[in-house]
Amino acid sequence: MIAVIIAGGSGTRLWPLSTPDYPKHLLKITNDKTLLQNTFHRASLVANDIYVISEDSHSSHVYTQLPDLPKNKIIIEPARRGTGSCVVAALAIIKKNHDENEPVVFMHADHHIRDNQNFIETVTSAAKLSSEYQRIVLLGLEPTYAATGFGYIERGKNANGGRLVYDVSSFKEKPDHITANKYLSSGRYLWNMGYFVAPINVFEHNLKNHAPHLWAKYQDLLSAKDNEEFVKHYLTFENEPIDTALIEHVKDLLVIPGNFDWMDVGSYQDVHQVTPKDEQDNAIKGKVEVESVTSSLVRNDTDVPVAVIGLDNVAVVVTDRGILVTSKGSAQKVGEISKKF
Repeated sequence: MIAVIIAGGSGTRLWPLSTPDYPKHLLKITNDKTLLQNTFHRASLVANDIYVISEDSHSSHVYTQLPDLPKNKIIIEPARRGTGSCVVAALAIIKKNHDENEPVVFMHADHHIRDNQNFIETVTSAAKLSSEYQRIVLLGLEPTYAATGFGYIERGKNANGGRLVYDVSSFKEKPDHITANKYLSSGRYLWNMGYFVAPINVFEHNLKNHAPHLWAKYQDLLSAKDNEEFVKHYLTFENEPIDTALIEHVKDLLVIPGNFDWMDVGSYQDVHQVTPKDEQDNAIKGKVEVESVTSSLVRNDTDVPVAVIGLDNVAVVVTDRGILVTSKGSAQKVGEISKKF
């Protein structure tokens, strides 16, 4: 199996820790390794070959954080063009170096997973099924609340009586709250985890039949004589996610429910949840003093002392690039406010 780690993103939702030139997957949030390093370790448990696709502005940090990964396995995105373009670029590189029947799993660099054993079993099963059925296999997660920040996968009939794999009846992008509640109560939907697996030739078949504009761009990249021509073609791509560019249009998707814990660390509420906490449910890091503070995240990445008194359920983040004070319930608004600086 080949793993492709998508390590892009603009980093706005975790400002000021994360910035466009130093996005969140480069940060140490859950342990003494960065999210990217943890993802690379997980990928190494399931794949013989690993590629990382990273945007040019922070690619130097990827080289530094993954010194054991050969440089020719780091694909540089010359400018942000969305996950649709990332997938096509990675497939074009892989096509030239691997058998077209080998499964490829795409995964994101900024997810948090602790249960590596069940992750291995789920991804390995997805790879086998994608080869057996010649179909793209998605990984989904049983929803625990009516989230509006994730896509939803509607399960159809069981595609193989002996295994938990289902036909996909529909693929819905981020719904409003009322719709998300309907999905949750129906019991038919899974959160889209953003993982998808298929052999190279299966991806090609689906690009050709369901995303002809991406197929044409893919052909351009395959025909590029050198990196300069590759970059020139890539810069003509539209900025679009793979979900709407391809996945939503494929009629014979399969989905496996992920049997492992998973989190897209997308807000400071998430950061608080995955960070070790004290007896007052506070996640504290750096030169910090707190008094009468509960259920809060307080992180200081500077040498300036920071004190927080008499607050509950807040995130206070201090860096050389900025200072953020927010209720955790308003943490989803950080991305928008960061664009004003």
